Formats: sequence, C-alpha cells, structure tokens
Amino acid sequence: MIRKLRKQDWFHEDGFPIVVERRDPQQPFGLHSHEFSEIVIITGGKGVHLTGEDSYELVTGDTFVIGGERPHDYLNMDRLRLINVMFDANELPMNFSDLNSLSGYHALFTLEPAWRKRHMFNSRLQLTPVELIEAVRLADQLEAELDDRAAGFGVMATTTLLQLVTFLSRCYSRSRNPQSKSLLRIAEAITHLERHYSDPITLDELIEISGMSRRNFIRTFESIMGSPPIKYLIRLRIRRACQLLQQTDDSITRIALAVGFSDSNYFSRQFRLVTGSSPRDVRKQNA
Repeated sequence: MIRKLRKQDWFHEDGFPIVVERRDPQQPFGLHSHEFSEIVIITGGKGVHLTGEDSYELVTGDTFVIGGERPHDYLNMDRLRLINVMFDANELPMNFSDLNSLSGYHALFTLEPAWRKRHMFNSRLQLTPVELIEAVRLADQLEAELDDRAAGFGVMATTTLLQLVTFLSRCYSRSRNPQSKSLLRIAEAITHLERHYSDPITLDELIEISGMSRRNFIRTFESIMGSPPIKYLIRLRIRRACQLLQQTDDSITRIALAVGFSDSNYFSRQFRLVTGSSPRDVRKQNA
C-alpha cells in the first residue's frame, strides 16, 4: 500500500501552506504520495526517481513538480541531495497577476507532470549551474522566512515562492530540449487563452499555435486541462467576470462585453452553468 503524506504531519501547526525540506543527503523513504504538491530541485549527487512503474535517472540541476496524487520515491542514491518546496496550491494565489501568461509555467507545472511517462522524463527542467545557484538562493530566502516566522512572514514567504515559481517557469521557457519545446507549444496555446480571453479566439487559431493536428490537440488539451479548449475559454471569461462583479460597479452587460461575450443573455446562461449562480446573485453576495 502506498503511504500518503498528510498536510497536518508536514506543515506547520499554524496551517501556513508552504514548507521547505532539505534532504542532504536524501534517505530511503518508500513509495508515497501527498495531500499537497512539491517542487523538487536536485542540488547534488545522482539517483533514480521512481514514479509507480517507471524510473528515471536524476542528476544535479534536475527540477520537476510532483502533484499530490502522483506516487514517487528515490532509489540507487549516490550522495543525492535535494530541496523539496512543499505547497498547497489551493490555498495560494497561483493565479496572481500575469503568472498564467507564462508558457513555461503551464509547461513545468501542468504539462510536464502529465507527459512524464510519455516523454520518459526527458522534458524535465534542467537548470544550468547559474540558474541552480539562483533557485537555491530563492529557496534559502523562503526557508529563512518560514524559520523566523516574524510578523509579515506569510506575505514574504508567499511572494518568495511566487518568485521561485516565476524564475523556474522562465528557465523552462528558455529550454532547448526538443521535447520541452513540444510542451511549450501546447503551453503557448494555453497562454494565448489566458492573455487574450476577451478577444475572439477560434479553435483553429489555437491548433495553429500548438503545431499539432486538430484531433491530437483537442484530445491532449482536454486530458490535461480537464475540459475542451473553448469550454476552458468560457471558464476563463467567467472567472474574470466574477472578479469584475466583485471589484467594480459596472453593469452586467458591460462586464459581459469586457470579458469577451457579445450577448449578455448568453453570458448569464454560461455564468450560471459554471458557477451555479447568476451574475446578479454573485454581486449581491459580495455587497
């Protein structure tokens, strides 16, 4: 039976959703999964990363993300050293500002974990020595805030984690690995949706950006993102509309137009399908 690591056993008693754990060296642990996600940065040595039935060689600079439900372990360790940055994405502002506009973010945090088996781990992020130094510096800064827990540590730790996530995402965007580039093409289609959700966007436009066949793109997008591309676009628009309903006094019709709907009645129907409430109800609740 695969052991599942629980938040209450690994996170601070105050419930703050970020933890830094250093393994210097990594010790035998056993196959396990988590109730949280983690960024793994290999800082030295080598070993084998086991993910259920598959195993992959690890070397210094390898950086990857493990989702909560994905079991993993380390074998054949030769002075393997690593940093685990554990976090609960559901309790953090992972949609902050323009983070979702980075193709490297979607590639590293969503696409690479989903395609790890297909790509045999070859699309992982491989940090250069200079990039590794900067990633470790940010992890050190994050760990110091979490250790001190001085007033305001929550803000500092959250922003430092977002700095680390952004830095790693930019590193992935610069990757020259052919398989990483193939993930970045799909990520660019997702990024296009995030950046231009209020503009008219067609499926053919997204397919062209991805460089994939129509059938393969739709199937891949839905399997990774959980919905077809156009349905994902509608959800993006509704999410932004919710923010505008709560943050502005603009009319519902004006908000519908602002997020990309040309028909306010169609907007209201889609809004209710996605949220279970009407735009008017959401605004009243916020008031």
